Amino acid sequence: MSRRLLLLLSVTCAMAVGNIYFPQAVTPLLVTGLQVSPDAAAVAVTATQVGYTAGIVLLVPLGDRIPHRKYLVTLLVLTGLGLLAAGCAPALPPLVVAGALVGLTTVAAQIVGPLAVGLVAADRQGAVIGTLLSGSTGGMLLARTFSGTLGEWLGWRAPYLVAAVLTLLLSLALAVTLPATPPTSTARQPYHALLREPLRLLRTEPELRRSCLYQATVFGGFSAVWTCLALLLTGPAYGLGAQTVGLLALVGAATMFFTPIVGRMVDRRGPDPVNLICTLGVLLAAAILAAGTWGGTPGLAALTLGTLLLDIAMQSGMVANQARVYALRPDARSRLNTAYMTCAYLGGSAGSWLGVRAWTRAGWPAVCALVALLAALALTRHLLRPRTSDTTVPSEQPTPTTTTMSTEPCPPASPTST
Repeated sequence: MSRRLLLLLSVTCAMAVGNIYFPQAVTPLLVTGLQVSPDAAAVAVTATQVGYTAGIVLLVPLGDRIPHRKYLVTLLVLTGLGLLAAGCAPALPPLVVAGALVGLTTVAAQIVGPLAVGLVAADRQGAVIGTLLSGSTGGMLLARTFSGTLGEWLGWRAPYLVAAVLTLLLSLALAVTLPATPPTSTARQPYHALLREPLRLLRTEPELRRSCLYQATVFGGFSAVWTCLALLLTGPAYGLGAQTVGLLALVGAATMFFTPIVGRMVDRRGPDPVNLICTLGVLLAAAILAAGTWGGTPGLAALTLGTLLLDIAMQSGMVANQARVYALRPDARSRLNTAYMTCAYLGGSAGSWLGVRAWTRAGWPAVCALVALLAALALTRHLLRPRTSDTTVPSEQPTPTTTTMSTEPCPPASPTST
């Protein structure tokens, strides 16, 4: 794994995640460009997100069966063609269909993670996961700015067409650069059996369940905060515009610099100490965010600091949890990742739903209490884990039935909130 290849894979994660989020900034332009209502225009964004969820369930498990270079390039080509079709769509219905195709195939970041960790030794996997997650975060943050600015200049079609060209060029670069690697799994299962594997792994792998619980609870608190933050800032306590929420979200860019450092910490000390620090960080963030009820400059400062700490804790926990998950079964990393990411997104969706209910009943303090409660649940599970549980990422020893990708003697990226 050269630095140049790692950089290219990070850019791939950024492009894949950005393709999910950039249509959000184009939605107002669709209203005037296609002469549709705002609700109808929002369907194009929803279709992309629904397609992405389906892609995690239906396509990511195939990463264990198909050689990564071939599969990754194919997915990027299909994504590029979907973006091209979206940019040329004459009306909203074809745009919705093309958006769903883009979402379905732009799961490249979930394929890159298992590919990358298979190309390095076990003591470098955390650093690689942290770097890839930094790319995903950058893609998520920059995508909206890119599409909004370009759309204002050249119309709503321009972001889709430019993204299509960049994605197709990236697929060509990966086809030339990526090393040829065999499938990580030699088992020949029917497709429907392969789709059931993530559920079976959840039943049989307690460390996978633990990582899923950690990330689902922390991501649930994260989603609750960001779902209700706009209601707080635009309400009577602050009276600000929706643009303030977007500016506050840019504070999360700092996580791009933290996740590679956290990845190296995971390599040295294992995921459990990092998970503990992250969970305590979420509890502290909930306490700081509660001061947002003060309003004015002190309250806004508390919200800025609290959201920054929450972002760092959530993304750092993602690095630790993915390192633990990928180390469980080198021959099933894509299926493990499917189970993990599905649980994380379900936790985020549940957090958004619970956050709105808490806001409706008792306002911002109830939202912060929900974040603290979810973090306390993760902390309790961590403290009650079996004492025999390893606190370091185990080294991966190939079994006679496992084909590994690593060239080392001892053989994620997300999203992303995206």
